[in-house]
Amino acid sequence: MTDLSSPSAIKAKGLLFLLLGVASAVSTWLEHPTVKVAVLLTMAIWSFCRFYYFAFYVIEKYVDAKFRFAGLWDFATYLLRGKRSRTETIDAQRR
Repeated sequence: MTDLSSPSAIKAKGLLFLLLGVASAVSTWLEHPTVKVAVLLTMAIWSFCRFYYFAFYVIEKYVDAKFRFAGLWDFATYLLRGKRSRTETIDAQRR
């Protein structure tokens, strides 16, 4: 699989993620339309956004500037294995 490089395709993918998230949150809230559910949904969405920011921006800028994460799987591998460079990880997978 190749990397997505078309700017319009990248924007469309982002828009689809946004629409999916909005549809999921609205559907969940319509199932149980209470203030409590609305607050919990808001907290969950905010927390996941902050975690994503932490995983990709904070770690790269403040903890290990050499490592570049391609996704959450790479981030989890980084946390479990320690500070191995991406090149070392790819080389180890090829062996």
